[in-house]
Amino acid sequence: MSKGQLFLIPSTIADGTGPEILNEQVKHAILNTSFFLAENIREARRFISSLRLGIDISSLKFEQLDKKTQEVDVKKLLKPLLQGENMGVLSDAGCPGVADPGALAVKVAHQRNIRVVPLVGPSSLLLGLMGSGLNGQSFAFVGYLPIKTGEAIKRIQALELTSRKINQTQLFIETPYRSDRMLELLLKHLHSSTSLTIASDLTGKSEFIITKLVSQWRQIQHTIGKTPTVFLFLAE
Repeated sequence: MSKGQLFLIPSTIADGTGPEILNEQVKHAILNTSFFLAENIREARRFISSLRLGIDISSLKFEQLDKKTQEVDVKKLLKPLLQGENMGVLSDAGCPGVADPGALAVKVAHQRNIRVVPLVGPSSLLLGLMGSGLNGQSFAFVGYLPIKTGEAIKRIQALELTSRKINQTQLFIETPYRSDRMLELLLKHLHSSTSLTIASDLTGKSEFIITKLVSQWRQIQHTIGKTPTVFLFLAE
């Protein structure tokens, strides 16, 4: 029996944009897949319904794959693939496997010689980088910075040192309700000549991508609120 394929299905990063943002290849994969691994099953069902593909959602089978899922459990979850069924991995937002627990499913699939098919879709990291004007030849995504203030400051300063030393753009994200605190730390502890990009609500109606020197940002009272945001900076 031939094995199924593991589709990495991108979801939207702004509500209500699925029909316009996602291409026909993504929609075709969803139409031809009955088994899904999702970080949040409720959100995954809502996302597929929003695409208006005429699918009976009750006919689909969902299993949870989140940051608590262990590798031994993933091996069991991928059993349909070994039985010839296609499976899809859905992230809460954006591309599975990038800052996302779906990477574990991909790892196990490769171990079992299962074909992995990444599909094109919105990535807040790449969209932020594209729109920043910062160095796109050398960049690093460093995930989330530490929550504790002292540790966060040390991390910011270390990343800035690296950025200046090797001319590398630094990208990171933050839990939305802490974004304004993060901006405050960046403006206080980055050098005034460092370029800082704030990229919020990417692909959404209130999309905001602005790059300024830290010295210029300090003259502006900008509030992010709880809008999903990518931060980027480049020290020169």
